Parts: sequence; C-alpha cells; structure tokens
Amino acid sequence: MTSNSAIEQTKNITNGIDVGQIMNLIGAIESDSGYARFQFRATNQWIDGGQTRSRIKDFYAGNAEDTTRKQTFAIDSDEPMIAAGQDSAPNAMEYVLHSLASCLTTSLIYHAAVRGIEIEAVESSYEGDMDVRGLFGLAEDVRKGFSKVAVNMRVKSEASVEELTELAMFSPVHDIISNSLPVEFRLTTF
Repeated sequence: MTSNSAIEQTKNITNGIDVGQIMNLIGAIESDSGYARFQFRATNQWIDGGQTRSRIKDFYAGNAEDTTRKQTFAIDSDEPMIAAGQDSAPNAMEYVLHSLASCLTTSLIYHAAVRGIEIEAVESSYEGDMDVRGLFGLAEDVRKGFSKVAVNMRVKSEASVEELTELAMFSPVHDIISNSLPVEFRLTTF
C-alpha cells in the first residue's frame, strides 16, 4: 500500500469553511481585480394569482461564466390569503428577510473563519415593517416596501460583540437594503 501523503493537502476548515479556498480566491482577486466581478441571475415566470416561480442556475464569476452547478434551483413565491393569495409559499418580502438572514449569517461565518475566529452557534430573527397603503397606491407619502427592518442575532463565540458585528456588516444584502441602489427596469410586451 502506498502513501498519498505527498499529494494530500491539509485543509484549514474553520466554521465549516475551507479557509484555503477563500484565501486562494482573495489572492486571485488581488492579482486581477476583474476576478472580483460576479453577476448573479434569476428568471421568473408568473404561475397564477400571486404565485410566481424563479429559476436560478448560471452566474458569472472569476472572469468567466460559471457552469459548475448541476441543477437549476426553483424558488416559488405566493401571497398570504389575506392578500388574495393561496399561501403556498413565502412572499417576496419574506424572501427579502430570508436573504438578509442568510447573508448576514454567512458573512459573519466566512469573515470569522478567515480571521480564525470560531463560531459555535448563530441564531437570528427578522421583522420587516410595511404599510401596504404604499403598495396599493392609497398614500403617496408611504413607502411601497419595508419602512424598517429589525434584526436580532445571537452568536456563541469567544469574540466580542463589536468584532462579530463588524464581520456581519460585510453582508452584501445588508448593503443593498440599507443603502440606495439603482435598479434598471425595462418592460416590454410580447
């Protein structure tokens, strides 16, 4: 029996993250800033009533189309019954909360891993306040979306609250929600 130790590489896994892989990506970005450009995509189709289905598969990363995903992810949305939906899936606003939750958590975990900070547990809850008069066009002075989002996160770690908060704030979704973002909107008929 021969040993493969010469070709085996020791992985540095912290918080379930392969830190070496992240450091390789960071090194590639430092060598070529074009490597930092990512473009994520989704398509959506109306099903019926308040129901829609988004599909997510391909994306652009590291100066190339990434075709490594073997499956297309399908994500359904609907509206609650009070809003004339069938309540068959979360609505878009609930997905915004999920996206924020997911991104704050993974940003915290990834940045902690790269810094060698171990995280034992993360739990969080999210509330988005919305006055639907804006959505229904009943009040021009009322936003159409959330007027406030509250996040309560609990983290079990030896790191300080200040350091953990700093790491979570690297979240791209938090940035999107907390800062104004231009959206290019184009509608055509078929």
